[in-house]
Amino acid sequence: MRSSSHTALGPPFSSRWRHVPGGTWRIRLAGHQVVVTEVFWAYWYLAAERQRMFFRRVIGEPGPWTDDRVLSQHRFTNAYRASDRVSQYLLHHVIYDQDRDSVDTTLRVLLFKIFNRIETWEHLVSRVGEPNASSFDPDEYARALDELFDSGHRLYSAAYIMPSPRLHHPRKHHNHLNLLQTLLESGFISSLANARSLEALYLKLCTVPSFGSFLAYQYAIDLNYTTHFDFDEMEFVVAGPGALRGIGKCFESTGCLDPERIVDCMAESAHQFLGSGSEPFLSLFGRPLQLVDCQNLFCEVDKFARVQHPARSNGGPTRIKQRYRPDKRPLALGFPPKWGLPWSADAPTVVAEVPRDDLRALGGPLSLVLSG
Repeated sequence: MRSSSHTALGPPFSSRWRHVPGGTWRIRLAGHQVVVTEVFWAYWYLAAERQRMFFRRVIGEPGPWTDDRVLSQHRFTNAYRASDRVSQYLLHHVIYDQDRDSVDTTLRVLLFKIFNRIETWEHLVSRVGEPNASSFDPDEYARALDELFDSGHRLYSAAYIMPSPRLHHPRKHHNHLNLLQTLLESGFISSLANARSLEALYLKLCTVPSFGSFLAYQYAIDLNYTTHFDFDEMEFVVAGPGALRGIGKCFESTGCLDPERIVDCMAESAHQFLGSGSEPFLSLFGRPLQLVDCQNLFCEVDKFARVQHPARSNGGPTRIKQRYRPDKRPLALGFPPKWGLPWSADAPTVVAEVPRDDLRALGGPLSLVLSG
């Protein structure tokens, strides 16, 4: 075992971090002694390189935005969860397209996220109209989705496994639509507004049949993007199955730290591992990686390691299923207005269409990318 601090491997996320030789290192992570593997260093490389790819893309540079073979050929989420295309669509078209009360907003977020597929949402809107609590009719929605399903289209995203609630309907989407109707009629959706913390919101969502702990946490984060909830994303995290596999590949020993504490330590230590250097980390205009981002990065490094570090297999999948396919649609960006970032979800910006001088004037990551 090599005894080392993290600074011994050179500048943060330098190119050689892709190829750290197999082995283990004993380091201190947020004050805790742990034993890490080469995949731990790949975690920070992945966070930095994926974020650099994101900014290269949004300013309109031609792909593939990286010379990393694994990252250019396979689909990986962004370092910041809210930057992903589906999250951006949720922000622009489901939440911030107009002002709504908490019940309508919550219903829309849950309806969108259960399927988590842009094409499914757009089909529903085109056939039934904008979803809201007063007109929500599960039978009408079911007929619209039957039409889409029977024409050979997928209804659900492959990102999450969505179990079907046991409501005695033959088709899964019928069960989910009737579940939402039950949540509306029982007052459950309106009661979510009473949650006083991110964890309290999560715990209430955990009581919904078929959601489970991981989905409940993801939905809590999505609801927290709205104006009706305003909890600190650094307050609480749940490590999902992919993150658990990633943690298992990054750490030979976590000491006494449970998975959620490991995620917390990674967020707490990010400024050290992604500190200044010849290639500074391009943060989201000063917004640090949040717990949900660090959790997601463990999922992504689990995938990355399947190709880059196959010897670290821990019994999970051995290949990356989703290949990268370029999407030529313009990428409009906007984040929850309460975050105070240059791009706001209530007025999304197609960054590639903004004059370069205006982008440089924003400074920060854009100046570095434009000058690089």
